[in-house]
Amino acid sequence: MRMFLQWGLMLVLLAAPAAASDPALRKADARHAAGGLEDLEAALDLYARARQAAPLDYETLWKSARAHRDYADRAKQDTLADWKAICKTQGKIAMQLAEKAVGLAPERVEGHYYYGLSVGIYSDGVSIFTALSEGLKDKTQTSFEKAYALDKHYNDAGPILSLGRFWTVLPWPMHDRQKALNYFREYEATGFLDTYAEAQVYFGELLMKMGGKANKQEARRWLERAAQAPERYYAEWAARLLAQLG
Repeated sequence: MRMFLQWGLMLVLLAAPAAASDPALRKADARHAAGGLEDLEAALDLYARARQAAPLDYETLWKSARAHRDYADRAKQDTLADWKAICKTQGKIAMQLAEKAVGLAPERVEGHYYYGLSVGIYSDGVSIFTALSEGLKDKTQTSFEKAYALDKHYNDAGPILSLGRFWTVLPWPMHDRQKALNYFREYEATGFLDTYAEAQVYFGELLMKMGGKANKQEARRWLERAAQAPERYYAEWAARLLAQLG
């Protein structure tokens, strides 16, 4: 009986922190969903409070990783003067948080997915060559492939799109444009490509790199759509690529 009571007390103590974090976590989720730079910055503080209350809560950890990654991505899209430094710092924090989440629940998709995205934003800050020199290529590939295997349709088919982009941006001789194209075709079949400017830019860029008249014609179609998108960052990127097509 005494042993049973001790184990019962331990279970209560382990469960209590996660419950205590709920209000802070809900507030953090709300600020993150708002999406503006100030909202995301506020969300970082709220997620930090949630982690203090529940340092081993899986949901708190992966959402924290997402928030740090998204804050850096927003800084990049808003072209803040120090956006590269922000991407480097916030990307590394996001990677660490996502790695902790994966350690707690390797069977869940979120930790793997946001680890890969966090490496991507970190690479934006330090350069892809620096990230590769730090041994992050295999870790990123493994993370995205694991996310794909667990739930490739998670976050509007994010793992499919991420693998397509991953195999596009790697420098020679590591990139694999045919593999990238296969993932983009799979992503296209989901229907999300029709309405997602970021993906349209990525796909258009890949088709341009592959060359050939048919690929360039298809690239133009996707880039013309992206150039009309309300997301200024991707609309301007699409316009630059269209200018290269001539």
